[in-house]
Amino acid sequence: MGFDRDRLPDPASYFEAEGLKLMGPGKWKTTACPFHGGSDSLRINTTTGGWCCMACDAKGGDVLAFHMAAHGQEFIDAAKALGVWVEDGRPEPAHRPAPLPPRAALEVLSFESTLVAVAAGNVATGVQLTEDDRRRVLLAAGRITKLAEAYAP
Repeated sequence: MGFDRDRLPDPASYFEAEGLKLMGPGKWKTTACPFHGGSDSLRINTTTGGWCCMACDAKGGDVLAFHMAAHGQEFIDAAKALGVWVEDGRPEPAHRPAPLPPRAALEVLSFESTLVAVAAGNVATGVQLTEDDRRRVLLAAGRITKLAEAYAP
Protein backbone atom coordinates (compact mmCIF):
# COMPACT_ATOMS: atom_id res chain seq x y z
CA MET A 1 0.00 0.00 0.00
CA GLY A 2 1.25 3.44 -0.74
CA PHE A 3 0.86 6.90 -2.16
CA ASP A 4 1.04 7.27 -5.95
CA ARG A 5 1.64 10.95 -6.80
CA ASP A 6 1.00 10.24 -10.50
CA ARG A 7 -2.65 9.55 -9.67
CA LEU A 8 -3.33 13.01 -8.21
CA PRO A 9 -6.19 14.73 -10.03
CA ASP A 10 -5.61 17.58 -12.46
CA PRO A 11 -5.20 20.66 -10.22
CA ALA A 12 -7.58 22.96 -12.13
CA SER A 13 -10.31 20.29 -12.25
CA TYR A 14 -9.85 19.42 -8.58
CA PHE A 15 -10.07 22.99 -7.31
CA GLU A 16 -13.10 23.74 -9.47
CA ALA A 17 -14.78 20.56 -8.19
CA GLU A 18 -14.11 21.90 -4.68
CA GLY A 19 -16.25 24.90 -5.60
CA LEU A 20 -13.46 27.41 -6.23
CA LYS A 21 -13.76 29.74 -9.20
CA LEU A 22 -10.29 30.08 -10.73
CA MET A 23 -9.68 33.49 -12.29
CA GLY A 24 -6.88 35.17 -14.19
CA PRO A 25 -4.38 34.40 -16.95
CA GLY A 26 -1.34 32.15 -16.70
CA LYS A 27 -0.77 29.11 -14.56
CA TRP A 28 -1.29 30.98 -11.25
CA LYS A 29 -5.00 31.59 -10.72
CA THR A 30 -6.74 33.66 -8.06
CA THR A 31 -9.77 32.56 -6.06
CA ALA A 32 -11.53 32.95 -2.73
CA CYS A 33 -9.74 31.53 0.31
CA PRO A 34 -11.88 28.92 2.09
CA PHE A 35 -9.63 29.08 5.16
CA HIS A 36 -10.33 32.68 6.19
CA GLY A 37 -13.12 33.70 3.83
CA GLY A 38 -11.10 36.15 1.74
CA SER A 39 -12.66 36.96 -1.62
CA ASP A 40 -9.55 36.91 -3.85
CA SER A 41 -6.46 36.10 -1.83
CA LEU A 42 -5.83 32.42 -2.61
CA ARG A 43 -3.37 31.78 -5.46
CA ILE A 44 -3.34 28.34 -7.09
CA ASN A 45 -0.77 26.93 -9.48
CA THR A 46 -2.81 24.98 -12.01
CA THR A 47 0.26 23.04 -13.16
CA THR A 48 1.56 21.72 -9.83
CA GLY A 49 -1.46 22.19 -7.56
CA GLY A 50 0.56 24.32 -5.16
CA TRP A 51 -1.46 26.98 -3.35
CA CYS A 52 -0.91 29.92 -1.03
CA CYS A 53 -3.19 32.50 0.55
CA MET A 54 -1.68 35.97 0.46
CA ALA A 55 -3.75 37.03 3.49
CA CYS A 56 -3.84 34.17 6.01
CA ASP A 57 -0.65 32.37 4.85
CA ALA A 58 -2.39 29.00 4.43
CA LYS A 59 -0.32 27.06 1.90
CA GLY A 60 0.54 23.68 0.49
CA GLY A 61 2.38 22.01 -2.34
CA ASP A 62 -0.36 20.07 -4.10
CA VAL A 63 -4.02 19.11 -4.18
CA LEU A 64 -3.44 16.47 -1.49
CA ALA A 65 -2.19 19.14 0.93
CA PHE A 66 -5.23 21.27 0.11
CA HIS A 67 -7.59 18.32 0.62
CA MET A 68 -6.01 17.57 4.00
CA ALA A 69 -6.34 21.20 5.15
CA ALA A 70 -9.80 21.84 3.73
CA HIS A 71 -11.34 18.59 4.99
CA GLY A 72 -9.36 18.13 8.23
CA GLN A 73 -8.02 14.75 7.15
CA GLU A 74 -4.74 13.03 7.86
CA PHE A 75 -2.47 12.01 4.95
CA ILE A 76 -3.69 8.45 4.32
CA ASP A 77 -7.38 9.35 4.65
CA ALA A 78 -7.00 12.25 2.22
CA ALA A 79 -4.98 10.09 -0.21
CA LYS A 80 -7.70 7.43 -0.14
CA ALA A 81 -10.40 10.07 -0.68
CA LEU A 82 -8.56 11.34 -3.76
CA GLY A 83 -7.91 7.83 -5.10
CA VAL A 84 -4.13 8.11 -4.88
CA TRP A 85 -3.66 5.47 -2.17
CA VAL A 86 -2.88 2.24 -3.98
CA GLU A 87 -3.77 -1.10 -2.45
CA ASP A 88 -1.15 -3.66 -3.41
CA GLY A 89 -2.97 -6.75 -2.20
CA ARG A 90 -0.75 -7.28 0.83
CA PRO A 91 -2.49 -7.26 4.19
CA GLU A 92 -2.10 -4.06 6.14
CA PRO A 93 0.15 -4.55 9.15
CA ALA A 94 -1.77 -4.74 12.40
CA HIS A 95 -1.27 -1.79 14.68
CA ARG A 96 -2.88 -0.41 17.77
CA PRO A 97 -5.20 2.49 17.13
CA ALA A 98 -3.72 5.78 18.27
CA PRO A 99 -5.52 7.49 21.15
CA LEU A 100 -5.58 10.76 19.17
CA PRO A 101 -4.95 11.87 15.59
CA PRO A 102 -1.27 12.86 15.18
CA ARG A 103 -1.95 16.61 15.03
CA ALA A 104 -4.05 16.53 18.19
CA ALA A 105 -1.38 14.44 19.91
CA LEU A 106 1.25 17.07 19.04
CA GLU A 107 -0.96 19.80 20.51
CA VAL A 108 -1.33 17.82 23.75
CA LEU A 109 2.42 17.16 23.88
CA SER A 110 3.14 20.85 23.32
CA PHE A 111 0.79 21.97 26.09
CA GLU A 112 1.82 19.33 28.63
CA SER A 113 5.56 19.76 28.02
CA THR A 114 5.21 23.53 28.47
CA LEU A 115 3.42 22.96 31.76
CA VAL A 116 6.20 20.61 32.94
CA ALA A 117 8.89 23.08 31.83
CA VAL A 118 7.26 25.93 33.76
CA ALA A 119 7.00 23.77 36.86
CA ALA A 120 10.65 22.72 36.50
CA GLY A 121 11.68 26.35 36.11
CA ASN A 122 9.78 27.27 39.25
CA VAL A 123 11.42 24.48 41.23
CA ALA A 124 14.85 25.49 39.89
CA THR A 125 14.34 29.03 41.22
CA GLY A 126 13.21 27.84 44.64
CA VAL A 127 9.46 28.09 44.23
CA GLN A 128 7.64 25.37 46.15
CA LEU A 129 4.98 23.53 44.15
CA THR A 130 1.60 23.12 45.81
CA GLU A 131 0.08 19.67 46.10
CA ASP A 132 -2.31 20.56 43.24
CA ASP A 133 0.67 21.64 41.11
CA ARG A 134 2.47 18.36 41.81
CA ARG A 135 -0.62 16.35 40.86
CA ARG A 136 -0.98 18.35 37.64
CA VAL A 137 2.68 17.80 36.71
CA LEU A 138 2.30 14.05 37.31
CA LEU A 139 -0.84 14.04 35.16
CA ALA A 140 1.09 15.85 32.39
CA ALA A 141 3.95 13.35 32.64
CA GLY A 142 1.47 10.48 32.38
CA ARG A 143 -0.15 11.97 29.28
CA ILE A 144 3.23 12.52 27.65
CA THR A 145 4.25 8.94 28.42
CA LYS A 146 0.98 7.52 27.10
CA LEU A 147 1.34 9.39 23.79
CA ALA A 148 5.01 8.41 23.48
CA GLU A 149 4.08 4.75 23.92
CA ALA A 150 1.23 5.02 21.41
CA TYR A 151 3.36 6.59 18.68
CA ALA A 152 6.77 5.01 19.33
CA PRO A 153 7.57 2.04 17.11
